[in-house]
Amino acid sequence: MEDVTIDTTEEQAALFAALADPTRLKLVKLLSRQRDQHALCVNALAERLGVSQSAVSQHLRVLRSVGLVKGQRWGYRVHYFINPEVEERLRHLVLDVLNVGEGDEGQPCHDASPQRDEDMTSP
Repeated sequence: MEDVTIDTTEEQAALFAALADPTRLKLVKLLSRQRDQHALCVNALAERLGVSQSAVSQHLRVLRSVGLVKGQRWGYRVHYFINPEVEERLRHLVLDVLNVGEGDEGQPCHDASPQRDEDMTSP
């Protein structure tokens, strides 16, 4: 297992922060089911999620900032999809969180204050 670096941890934190909002999580799930020619515009996303177009735009801005979502202009509209270039990297970031400490045979926790015999007896 690779060591967790500060850069990786900060990247993981940014990803989880972006996904922490229920609407953004629904948006990612919806977009992950779409493929190239089926990318969706803000209007379609707003309709399917039952939120305003401006809310969808704000959520997309956050998801684009972590590289998870990408937009492409088709005619007058921008259509959005999961960024295939970073999809696998993000999958590894999530899985790395679940593997932190795996196989770590470090010292178990010890009480910092030694107990005396009289503390161990009940009154």
